[in-house]
Amino acid sequence: QVQLVESGGGLVQAGGSLRLSCVASGRTFGTYTMAWFRQAPGKERERVAAISWNDGSTLYPNSVKGRFTISRDNAKNTVYLQMNSLRPEDTAVYYCAARASTYLRGSYDYWGQGTQVTVSS
Repeated sequence: QVQLVESGGGLVQAGGSLRLSCVASGRTFGTYTMAWFRQAPGKERERVAAISWNDGSTLYPNSVKGRFTISRDNAKNTVYLQMNSLRPEDTAVYYCAARASTYLRGSYDYWGQGTQVTVSS
């Protein structure tokens, strides 16, 4: 069992940057695969980044590759999403998610409350 608490969302101009943080409870955090998802109104939920617990492997879709970076600090039970060169189409609610698995793809078991990211033109 893990609880996720997110922070760092806000309003930013196009071309700007934001860093999202997600703090997880539980001493088993280091064995959880972590990910960030986003969902905009009328759109399907989309995984924008994932990171493994064992080898640090990461996964990004083409829509954010080269602009977003996921990282984790297991000592602080925290995962980050650094978002650079933001675009209006990045506007969405961003969710932190976790799963007790080595797989980066598939269903995630635990979710944060979401944090709004709004990118203005």
